[in-house]
Amino acid sequence: MSNLKQLGDQFAQILNGKAKMEKNGCSVSLKRSFNVHVQGRPSHSVIPVGISFESLDVNGNALNLGEITLLEQEIPNFTRSVVGQGLIVSALHNHWIFAQPNLMYLHIQSVEPPLSFARKVANAFTTLTSLPIQEKNE
Repeated sequence: MSNLKQLGDQFAQILNGKAKMEKNGCSVSLKRSFNVHVQGRPSHSVIPVGISFESLDVNGNALNLGEITLLEQEIPNFTRSVVGQGLIVSALHNHWIFAQPNLMYLHIQSVEPPLSFARKVANAFTTLTSLPIQEKNE
């Protein structure tokens, strides 16, 4: 477990977040730092970024998953970046109606070493209008 914790801490450090260790992996919760209104009311809970790994095998490969809140104008560059680095885009959809600005949620995945995945995601973050940040209560 100590090696898994160390791996989780390195994973989180690459993403500028805090590791939340789980039974078989690690997750990092971030949020986007822009203003959003849903039905005319400010909301901070609709702009999450979640990156995780689980099911680490003896070769150091894991199932890596991510969900990133994107502004519509960020979709082309972010998608190009993750696909160009070999990550799979498994979904792109909305969650909320009556949101301003309109938000989309992109899901990505891979099976590879978690630190490699984290570096690719961190690289793709540089295409965004604002970097995801750590939750204040984390």
